[in-house]
Amino acid sequence: MFTRYTATLLCTTLSFAVLVSSFAANAVAQQLTPAEQKMVEAVKARSADALKLLEKSVNINSGTMNHDGVREVGKVFRAELDALGFTTKWVDMPKEMNRAGHLVATKRGTSKGKRLLLIGHLDTVFEKDSPVTAWKPDGRRVYGQGVADMKGGNVIIIEALRAMQAAGTLDAANISVIFTGDEERVGAPIDTARADMVSLARQSDIAIAFEGMIRDVNGNEFASIARRASGSWTLNVTGRQGHSAGVFGPLSGFGAAYEMARILNAFREQLLEPDFTYNVGLVLAGTDVNYDDAQSKGSAAGKANIIPPTAVVKGDVRYLTKVQGERVRARMAEIVGQNLRGTSATITFNEAYPPMSPTEGNLAVFKQYAKASEDAGLGKLELTAPSTRGAGDIQFVAPLLDCLDGLGAVGGGSHTPGEYLNPESIERNAIRAAILMSRLTK
Repeated sequence: MFTRYTATLLCTTLSFAVLVSSFAANAVAQQLTPAEQKMVEAVKARSADALKLLEKSVNINSGTMNHDGVREVGKVFRAELDALGFTTKWVDMPKEMNRAGHLVATKRGTSKGKRLLLIGHLDTVFEKDSPVTAWKPDGRRVYGQGVADMKGGNVIIIEALRAMQAAGTLDAANISVIFTGDEERVGAPIDTARADMVSLARQSDIAIAFEGMIRDVNGNEFASIARRASGSWTLNVTGRQGHSAGVFGPLSGFGAAYEMARILNAFREQLLEPDFTYNVGLVLAGTDVNYDDAQSKGSAAGKANIIPPTAVVKGDVRYLTKVQGERVRARMAEIVGQNLRGTSATITFNEAYPPMSPTEGNLAVFKQYAKASEDAGLGKLELTAPSTRGAGDIQFVAPLLDCLDGLGAVGGGSHTPGEYLNPESIERNAIRAAILMSRLTK
């Protein structure tokens, strides 16, 4: 069933093949209960209203740096959560972080079932000066700022909770919700920016994130039990400045540009393994090199007849497990240290998002989600390979509890002017989520 997932899990005792075979062996048919059937009916009855809620939120620009817009979208969803009986609050970030803050909602019931943490985000990549249109229906798609990433996912959370309320399964549940205001550009320091999310995770058993669901051209739909870590690296290279006629010689050596090229080519040749990628995003070399990290831009000056003494490279790195990350970083540092004559180099690393490694617990949650989909007559769900997704908020809590991601709206073109949503996915995935959450919290 899950042959699409071909990644090999390195340096871990947990085999994905074992996880998948376990899922297949334990799949058992189950009918919807009367309460679950009522949830289905409740979601369908509100399909038009759900799209109106989505339209309202999409028509408010909430680029990460548009703090007023982020807070305004937060007010829209806070009103919905208040009406569902949640205790809500807005958490401001310190002024120097230059971020709007987060919406937090909690509901404490008497159930002994699993305690859930639901994760969404209010901000988009489209700032106030973006040329992207607001809500724009076009046939079987709707276009707009953040319509799929991820205001559609936020609406699915609200509609699933509303369906639980209609069926009488919400009151006893223990559920926390956090809609962050800076997912697209996380504030620094990260420990402060995600302190509330981590705190809620420590009071929960399962985290569920509603980033967009992947659907392929054949109509197959996918959720995620693993996402790769996202980090950056900086390579600084120095050499001996001199006349170009002496390049490669015993006095001048190879210069910074050739040493930089050696290192990058060695990375290309020697750092090949499943679920690991590294990217070279910016390269500067010359006699005078300047780089502005805050602006992600730089400049270089030099002449063809001068051996360049300085080079700077900026890149990113992604890996599936902590062990893999540690091993590859060590290998990169080893390559950097094998310097050509007359040169030296250093490399530094920064991990922005920790990995959401595949675990038995994550798969167990996915099993229940896939089961809910089939029981509701909404078809099979599959697991997506980690390489198909970027980094997401759920990764900050993945080391603390079982996780599942990708339960949001189906769409495409995220982070582009053509971002769109398939509207029917709001209803489908709200039904799936409502059944899943009711079963987990029962």
